[in-house]
Amino acid sequence: MDLFAIALNVVLGAALGTLGGLFGIGGGLIAIPALGVLFGLDQQLAQGTALVMVVPNVLLALWRYHQRNRIDPRFALLLAVTSFGFAWLASLFAVRLEAESMRLAFVGFLLALAAYNFARMFMATAPASAELRHPWPWLGVLGGFAGAMGGLFGVGGAVVATPVLTSVFGTTQVVAQGLSLSLAAPSTAVTLATYGLNHHVNWAMGIPLAVGGLLSISWGVRLAHALPERVLRTAFCVFLLVCAVMLAFE
Repeated sequence: MDLFAIALNVVLGAALGTLGGLFGIGGGLIAIPALGVLFGLDQQLAQGTALVMVVPNVLLALWRYHQRNRIDPRFALLLAVTSFGFAWLASLFAVRLEAESMRLAFVGFLLALAAYNFARMFMATAPASAELRHPWPWLGVLGGFAGAMGGLFGVGGAVVATPVLTSVFGTTQVVAQGLSLSLAAPSTAVTLATYGLNHHVNWAMGIPLAVGGLLSISWGVRLAHALPERVLRTAFCVFLLVCAVMLAFE
């Protein structure tokens, strides 16, 4: 890979890192369709390569969210442990699927998430707070399900956990995004390991993306805490739709 291609990947990683910090997802959700559309990577290779950027991005973003809104270690540990096991099992299944079937499944997954988030904007809900609406052991169920989705689609599970935490557990958007990163950290690591061992990672492309993401993700976290709650939720919904459209036309 020449210097221009490396620089281009660093710039792309910076853009993706900003979005990852803004939405608390590490940047993989937009990186996967971007790698498929711009570079012609098949679905599994795009997911594995995106994870090279996502893993360090998630760890840095988790620290930044914790600095601004302290994350309860009980919640974080339960989400991390349950997501890890289910992400590992799902990733073993994902690397054996046919690439086109994976792409179509991912499009459907994004559309379902976007529809759910859009519907929530018109539902009457109790005021959000930093406290959980349900007993915290229920987070284990969420961790398992979100981890499985993350292992299957290479997005860390945060994109699933965030809307569930705000709607079912009643947290604010920024608290939900911080907790979701706790879940995503171990699940993305084990998913990357599985994809790497099965030769579904382009390391030469992924490492510059990771460098760019690490340089910019703090900006996205800062912006997330500055935006009004409703604006952040609306932007997240639009973001999911854009990702789905990009993949659908790949």
